[in-house]
Amino acid sequence: MKTILTATILTLTATGAFADAHCAAGKTLTEGTLTIATGNPAYYPWVIDDAPEGKQGFEAAVAYAIAAEMGFADDAVTWVRTSFDEAIQPGAKNFDLNMQQFSITDDRDRVVDFSAPYYTAPQAVMTTIEAVEAGARPTMDSLRAMKWGVVASTTALPVVMERIKPDQSPLVYDDNANITAAMQAGQIDAALFDLPTALFTAAVLMDNGVVLGQFDPSAAQNPDQFGALMPEGSALKECVDQALAALTDSGALAAIEAEWLQDAVGVPLIK
Repeated sequence: MKTILTATILTLTATGAFADAHCAAGKTLTEGTLTIATGNPAYYPWVIDDAPEGKQGFEAAVAYAIAAEMGFADDAVTWVRTSFDEAIQPGAKNFDLNMQQFSITDDRDRVVDFSAPYYTAPQAVMTTIEAVEAGARPTMDSLRAMKWGVVASTTALPVVMERIKPDQSPLVYDDNANITAAMQAGQIDAALFDLPTALFTAAVLMDNGVVLGQFDPSAAQNPDQFGALMPEGSALKECVDQALAALTDSGALAAIEAEWLQDAVGVPLIK
């Protein structure tokens, strides 16, 4: 069913795209080809089975929808891999656009370009079964009493420090894998992820993971929004933004989100 729905969306969006297919002409690394980067590896629900060329998963599906809107057939899309930190550094890139849950921030926008947002991500608290059994609850008072871990290069640190304001200073880690290991080892009680990543990490990467609750993104002063990352000054940005506007207006973007991120339903709001 997912394959059929995604294929239908791409067919519908591509129809209008080829009539106006020249926005990207002369603006890609390789003429006639759109080079898209993702993580190494790329995880569910963003990419299924670490195979973005299969068009399965939220970001893979969005990537092909953007490509179709700009007039690129599926076989004109090429995938490369980058690390998260590598992609947000200034300098030349080996991709036209990169999609791996990059939050749009002012600091990053000074050295790279971002598309318009393609997803507003609720932030969620991941903890352990042991912490819940010890009394952890989806309330601010409970969150303040927990031992936190954060990844310094993500937007989690300011949210933890300014919104949750824990009683103990959070421990800082290099990446999500180290946070997960620290939680399993009992060094920390909680960490903040975007909701789909929290669901995947708790269900697949941890034996004792629990998604305790989520913050309402509409209540956030600066909600965590994901954008496609491009080299600073990219001439392709206007084309990508136009494609995303068309996908939003047609309802195709919302349909892709409903298809791949529906597991988010049922996680309680933190109060």
